[in-house]
Amino acid sequence: MAALSVEFGNLVQIKKQLISVIVLCKERGLLHSAKWASELAFALDPLPKDELPPPPPFTEEDAQDLDTLTLAKSYFDLKEYDRAAFFLKDCCSQKAYFLYMYSRYLSGEKKKDDETVDTLGPLEKGQVRNEALRELRVELSKKHASGELDGFTLYLYGVVLRKLDLLKEAVEVFVEAIYALPLHWGAWLELSSLVNNIEMLKSLSLAECWMKDFFMAHMYTELQMIKEALQKYQNLIEVGFSKSTYIISQIAVAYHNIRDIDQALAMFNELREQDPCRIDNMDTFSNLLYVKNMKPELSYLAHNLVEIDKYRVETCCVIGNYYSLRSQHEKAALYFQRALKLNPRCLGAWTLMGHEYMEMKNTSAAIQAYRHAIEVNKRDYRAWYGLGQTYEILKMPFYCLYYYRKAHQLRPNDSRMLVALGESYDKLSQHVEAKKCYWRAYSVGDVEKMALLKLAKLNEQLNESDDAAQSYMLYIRDIYSCGEQLEHAEVSTALRYLGQYFFKNKLYEEASLCAQRCCDYNESREEGKALQRQIAQVRDQVETPTTDLFTPLANNNTTPVRRITSLNLGSFTP
Repeated sequence: MAALSVEFGNLVQIKKQLISVIVLCKERGLLHSAKWASELAFALDPLPKDELPPPPPFTEEDAQDLDTLTLAKSYFDLKEYDRAAFFLKDCCSQKAYFLYMYSRYLSGEKKKDDETVDTLGPLEKGQVRNEALRELRVELSKKHASGELDGFTLYLYGVVLRKLDLLKEAVEVFVEAIYALPLHWGAWLELSSLVNNIEMLKSLSLAECWMKDFFMAHMYTELQMIKEALQKYQNLIEVGFSKSTYIISQIAVAYHNIRDIDQALAMFNELREQDPCRIDNMDTFSNLLYVKNMKPELSYLAHNLVEIDKYRVETCCVIGNYYSLRSQHEKAALYFQRALKLNPRCLGAWTLMGHEYMEMKNTSAAIQAYRHAIEVNKRDYRAWYGLGQTYEILKMPFYCLYYYRKAHQLRPNDSRMLVALGESYDKLSQHVEAKKCYWRAYSVGDVEKMALLKLAKLNEQLNESDDAAQSYMLYIRDIYSCGEQLEHAEVSTALRYLGQYFFKNKLYEEASLCAQRCCDYNESREEGKALQRQIAQVRDQVETPTTDLFTPLANNNTTPVRRITSLNLGSFTP
């Protein structure tokens, strides 16, 4: 783990830089970057009057454009982008030029979004494009070639390139924008959306600035390197950002990504205490409440957000989750559609809508929704996993395998992806690969406690009775150690198999113990009693010593099955 920038030793200087960049962003209508910097500045101690930074430099060109720029900015703030661009077209200052180009870009985006909502359904694959993009690219590329673009206009040029799917050029321009203006968070954030893996991240030559630490922490979260992300955020808290709601929210999202639900809920509750009217990230909070089946809390959150702003994307997603938890899937899908009308690039809404269509057995609509999610963010493992599940329902195992592999690449230590991969291999009769996946799922920490069971059943199907017995024993030990045996119906299946296995191997003590445990479950009670009667008939015969049972058994396949010591069910009695 790399140490934090030495600049964190001077928080007063960082505070001054944040105050300066807030002013610059506000002047240019970059409200999200201004908001991010403002939240970070708020987390630091206030500066005395004589230490406040001076206003930004004011050139002769700025003075000439002042009246026009003031008028155009008022139109821009009211979203009259064409009107703002008309008045700015003859201005010559850098600030006015950026606002002129940005107004044209936003005008095109607004028209595209309006046309999309008016003419297309929520799942239609439209060819609606921002018509201004090509013109903007031509004009900005000329200025770029002659070195006339400042940090903000470079950022805009990068956004235009990304929208035109010129991703390699966009990455280069965003890196250039960061060097020109390292304090602009928007450029870092745009760059993060184009970094697909850790190798690409390491290959980037980035400006050495304290902002880089926030970027790296964000990237670690996005790339599912949660341990590294949490360490970075902890370091940032320790150097003086302990009151930052941004960092608290990012830590909560990180815990959500590794399914540490209790920790994530604790962080979100802390966030809500500090910032009760916050809507950002509340859709992620609602996902956690949904998973924990916390209906009253989810209902309260939904009502609370409606009171604050019912036309926010996050609010619609929270209400959608609320209806989904109540099994009102049509209503849930309707609210996710509303979220997408407000923001067609809302990743969470596309994925959640895919889930709802799956619940409604509308597989074609689910596939379209998941594909849209992947278009928005190729790193969204939930969409890849959802596509795998959808094709599984359609009984298309080759497609399943492709999508589950993609999900596994994004979440290599998620047991659910590995179990799904194993099932796909099993259906394609690639049994060696299936067994490897199940064992790997168990090794990384099987959250659903199904990997060993599936491995045992596959061994059983392939008549590998010794391996099946070992897998079942590990499974039972795992379930009993968690204290979940009475809730896990499949324990009876394992006990039934082991009882018969021990009986066939003349290990009557172990067989008797399994038979007794079988009687604890309705579905295996009769088999348990029958086995006890069989054991009773041969009890007076000489029993084979039990010491050899748990020595390593002959294993003809390559599955790395771990051998265990004597199975002691008695020690795990409920």
